[in-house]
Amino acid sequence: AIGIGLAVHLLLPVPVGVDPQAWQLLAIFCTCVAGLIVEPLPVPVWAFLCLTMAVVSKTLTWQVALSGFTNDVIWLITVSFFFARGIVQSGLGVRIAQSFVAAFGKSTLGLSYCLTTAEAFMAMAMPSNTARAGGVFLPVIKSLSEEAGSTPEHKPQRLGRFLAMSQCHGAAQHSSNLFVTGAAQNLMCLKLAEEAGIVLVNPFMQWFSAACMPCLACLFVAPYAMYKLCPPDIKETPEAPAAARRKLEALGPLSQGECVMLLAMAAATVVWVCGFGLPGATGAMLGLSILLSTGVLSWQDCLAESSAWSTITWFSVLVGFSGALNQMGLIDWMANNVSASVVGLGLPVWGSIGVLLAAYFLAHYLFASQTAHVASLFSAFLAMIIMAGGGSVFSALLLAFTTNLFGSISHYASGSSVVFYNAGYISLRDFWVLGAKMAVINTSVFFAVASPGGGVWA
Repeated sequence: AIGIGLAVHLLLPVPVGVDPQAWQLLAIFCTCVAGLIVEPLPVPVWAFLCLTMAVVSKTLTWQVALSGFTNDVIWLITVSFFFARGIVQSGLGVRIAQSFVAAFGKSTLGLSYCLTTAEAFMAMAMPSNTARAGGVFLPVIKSLSEEAGSTPEHKPQRLGRFLAMSQCHGAAQHSSNLFVTGAAQNLMCLKLAEEAGIVLVNPFMQWFSAACMPCLACLFVAPYAMYKLCPPDIKETPEAPAAARRKLEALGPLSQGECVMLLAMAAATVVWVCGFGLPGATGAMLGLSILLSTGVLSWQDCLAESSAWSTITWFSVLVGFSGALNQMGLIDWMANNVSASVVGLGLPVWGSIGVLLAAYFLAHYLFASQTAHVASLFSAFLAMIIMAGGGSVFSALLLAFTTNLFGSISHYASGSSVVFYNAGYISLRDFWVLGAKMAVINTSVFFAVASPGGGVWA
């Protein structure tokens, strides 16, 4: 991991037009990402060492280096872990899990399709795949898995790994793509397109009509693809529905803790849906405040949620590095060089667009946030695709959809991927391998369905 950074810093000359300080930060960033993959030390420890190196070497100032720790998306992710603990600890998670099992529990694949469908419907009114992952679906998956004797420490392959990865590499991206309200970055894409003079007359319906068929196809294919790539030990559970109904009867009516948990979730959801001009993390903080003030969660419970504190450490470091690389102009330099190279290939229109989309997609390995990626590259790549011959509205929607499709290529690619990876059901290496395989499947299905007339291409 250190060798990769040294190679960038010592062996590769600083390109013309690039700030040497930005090139030095790129070397540290590459070292950080490589260390997170091979894990020579615990992930937050490695990230902290890289952060320290950036400050000690004067590559970044103290304020810039720690800027990621004030990012509202990171705090939304962190609080989502506390939400998940509250849902499980209050007993609401068990009730929801058993309800799913009672209705769809005859097979593990059926459970996955059930969770996928539920997230697709929720995406219309909850514009945060992070909130959906951490506040709703991870707690349900944990409860279902624990009921089947599958935990991150004990037999994760029995059920938990499959359900978590199916939700992460399938439902999260495609539900975000289905509705313009499905993710915050969707709205940012439309805003940047509007600034470029591209206006959708009816954003909700134009987006939905373009995304509907490709997304529905992906939502159908993704769980089955994950079932083959990451097969659970448990395949059929024919007696589970009846057993679940008996457990629901034993649980009785909703307890006070469950009612408070539902109130906290409702309060957070209202803020997420209505906005009120507040950051998304505010809704999660409001819900957590309700849980803490009523005693459903204690501060000791929050301190015991080590995954949350681990996440806020390493993810904040990566977001801070990504933002600094953008501010130093390295991202713009990369975009300009990619554009010039594509033009020089002399490819036909579709070939040029394909190359640019691939570059936009792969560039996300340098980003720890989809919103940061959009803010950094969307406008530049939108202009490049239009120059290559793509229609204006077509180009804007195409890039916006691609932004969601790369949401799980790495464990830091999006808030939802962070949530599901830190659940502990899968190793880092296996997460990246699955992310690459599912990226090929998801993009292939999406564009194969979209391409023959209608939809986005119309």
